[in-house]
Amino acid sequence: MKKWTLSMLVIAVLAFGSVIGFNLMVKGKIADAIANMPEAEFPVTAMTLSAQSWQPTIDAIGFVEPQQGVTIANELAGRVTRISFENGTRVEKGQMLAELDAKVERANLKSKMVQLPAAEADFKRLSKLYGQKSISKQDLDNSESKYLALQADIESLKATIERREITAPFGGLVGIRNINLGEYLQPGTDIVRLEDISTMKIRFTIPQTQLPRIAVGQKTHIYVDSYPEQPFEGEIAAIEPAVFFQSGLIQVQARIPNDNAKLRSGMFARVSILLPKLENQFVLPQTAINFTLYGNSIYVIENVEEDGKQLERVKQLNLTVLERNGNDALVSGDIKVGDRIVTSGQIRLSNNSKVKVVEDKALTPTATMPKL
Repeated sequence: MKKWTLSMLVIAVLAFGSVIGFNLMVKGKIADAIANMPEAEFPVTAMTLSAQSWQPTIDAIGFVEPQQGVTIANELAGRVTRISFENGTRVEKGQMLAELDAKVERANLKSKMVQLPAAEADFKRLSKLYGQKSISKQDLDNSESKYLALQADIESLKATIERREITAPFGGLVGIRNINLGEYLQPGTDIVRLEDISTMKIRFTIPQTQLPRIAVGQKTHIYVDSYPEQPFEGEIAAIEPAVFFQSGLIQVQARIPNDNAKLRSGMFARVSILLPKLENQFVLPQTAINFTLYGNSIYVIENVEEDGKQLERVKQLNLTVLERNGNDALVSGDIKVGDRIVTSGQIRLSNNSKVKVVEDKALTPTATMPKL
C-alpha cells in the first residue's frame, strides 16, 4: 500500500512539474518574441505648416426682420365690397387694398354737400348786411356757426369714408389675404400681411467686452439655413446705447440688401461681424489638435537617424487655440513654417512614437461609383 501511494505521488509530481515547466517555457518564448519584435510604426496623415491670412469674426445669432412690416387691419366694422390686390404681389404706397361698404356715409356726404352752397351764400349775404348795420351780430354769428358746422360735418364724413378704404401705408409685398368679398368684418380684423423686403434687418446681441471691436458701417456676413453656403453681405446699422445689466449683452442691428428677395422675415440666421484681417498666421484643421482638460496639443513629425537609417518620429507640443471657424482653428505656440503636423491617426500616438506618413484618400471621390 505504501509503495502504491508513493508511486502515485511521484507520478503526480512529475505531471505537475511537466505542466509548470511547459508553461515556463511558453512564457519564455513569448518574452523572447516580444523582446525581438520590431518597433510599431503608426500610419498618419500630415500637412506642412505655412503662414496664411485669417479673417477674425464675432459670431452671433438672430432672426431676420423686414425693413417695414405690418398686418393690415380695418378700423371700422363693415361689409367687404371690394378687394383690390392679388395674393403675393407687390403693392405701392397708397394703393387701395380693400374697401368696406360706405353707402350710408356717401349719401350723408352728398346731402351735406348740397346744403353747403346755400349756407355759404347766406353767411356772405348776412356779412354784407351786418356791415351796413342792417342785422344784429347774433344773426351773423348764427349763420357763421351753421356754415362752419356744415363744413365740419363734410370733413367728418370724408374721413369716415377714407377709413373704410383700406390702403397700403408703404410699398411692399403682400401675403395671403384673410378676408373674402361680402364678408362682414369687426374692427381690428387681420386682412393681410404687408412687408417691405427690399432691405432686411437682423437684431442680435454680443458681449459688452466686444463693444470696442465694432462700429456702425462695419461689414457683416449673414448665413441662413435656406442658403447655407451663400453669405449675405450687410453692415451694422445701429448699436443700442445701453447694455442689458442683467446679462451684460448689448443689442446690435445690421442692415442687409435683399434685391433678389431671397431673405424673408422670421428666418433664423447666423451673423459674423468681420474684423480686420490678420496676416502671417498659423491655421490648423481642428482634427489635428488634441483637445483635453489639461491643454491643447499637436504632434510634429521630425526626421531622425537611428542605426544609419532615417526614421520619422513625433514630438508632442502644447499650443493655444485663439479662434475657431468651421473646421479651422487659429493657433499659436512653438511651431514654425515648414513643420509637418499630424492631421489624423494621432489617437494611438505618444511622444517619440515612430510614424509613417500615408496619403489620406478618405475624402477623395472615386472615379466611378460602385454598382450595387
